[in-house]
Amino acid sequence: METVSELGFWQRMVTTRGLIILFFTSAGCHSCRIWRHLLADYEATRDDLQVWEVDAGIDMGITQEFDVYHLPALFLFRDGRYQRPIQVEARAHALDRWLTEMADRPPEEMP
Repeated sequence: METVSELGFWQRMVTTRGLIILFFTSAGCHSCRIWRHLLADYEATRDDLQVWEVDAGIDMGITQEFDVYHLPALFLFRDGRYQRPIQVEARAHALDRWLTEMADRPPEEMP
């Protein structure tokens, strides 16, 4: 899992291939800690997936751009393009099933 900031975010995003889970978090968020462990373990099992973590308390510009009002918030990108928000329970098998179901769906509009 890599921590990213809003500086150069979009330039990097458009050049990155594969799946990216953009994970908005905060230091005091208990649910975020659960998701952080789950995503780190899950990322290690997939060659086609990266997890990018954004601290919502520090990088408020990009947090507002994604209309993040509650944490954790997760969004899926594929080949640098926004796909959709991730709304699934914090379990690896549920995330894996969700990603499989969403794999061939067309992208949605950004929030």
